[in-house]
Amino acid sequence: MSKVIWWSIVILGGGLFATIIFYYALPTMKPEPAMQPTAPAKVQSPVSAEPQVRYPVAQQAGEKPLPALQVSDATMKNALDDLLPDKTLIEIFQLQDFVRRVVATVDNLPREKLAVRLIPVKRAGGKFVVTGKDQSLAIGADNSARYALYLRLADAADTGKLVALYVHFYPLFQQAYQELGYPKGYFNDRLIEVIDHLLATPEVNAPVRLAQPKVAYIFADPALEARSAGQKILMRVGSENATLVKAKLRDIRSELTRQIPAGSRPAVNR
Repeated sequence: MSKVIWWSIVILGGGLFATIIFYYALPTMKPEPAMQPTAPAKVQSPVSAEPQVRYPVAQQAGEKPLPALQVSDATMKNALDDLLPDKTLIEIFQLQDFVRRVVATVDNLPREKLAVRLIPVKRAGGKFVVTGKDQSLAIGADNSARYALYLRLADAADTGKLVALYVHFYPLFQQAYQELGYPKGYFNDRLIEVIDHLLATPEVNAPVRLAQPKVAYIFADPALEARSAGQKILMRVGSENATLVKAKLRDIRSELTRQIPAGSRPAVNR
């Protein structure tokens, strides 16, 4: 577990952003070295084969033209600022290369580690709260209170507006995903896959036991420690917080799949 972390959410939102933020809000954990996102665990289709798109995002007629990906930061800041009723929440985000940060972080959540330098939110202050020592070492009951600001962010973003914003800017997310090393990949399929992975995170009842073999804390239970970076985030932020984040993720997933018309043409750059 990392001294930096963290999410979040992704501009995917409240829930995803919250997840990302939670990871970034554990400053007492040893940070992972900066790294490039790794290749997906699944074997990719041959280059010559066209992948089957499971969750297409429809191109809408009459949409305002999008900025080029490399100059999209200002546009994304304005869009997020309009989305959030509490304007101070915009200060949480790392807005430089925001779309690329979101895509890389989403892609890494089901993996063993996250690339800290690519996370789209700023690290939170405060210390990771633990209690006990040796065999009784555990996450402190008061630790979950440290994430109140990020729960407010997750709750503040209207799911329908959030998904509509994501759909509007989808070609930028798709381009960033292809540039990440998936020239025939489809980012929205990956997003749904990651949401489902996070929703499958097991519930962990307090106290959540820890071990400290060196400087960093790890889960005392090897089965929990073997979980992905994203699932470990949800397991260490407190069961109540995890329940709220999962509820937001379910809303986002439902809204995303509801807005996908049958037979629509995917918004994808080839």
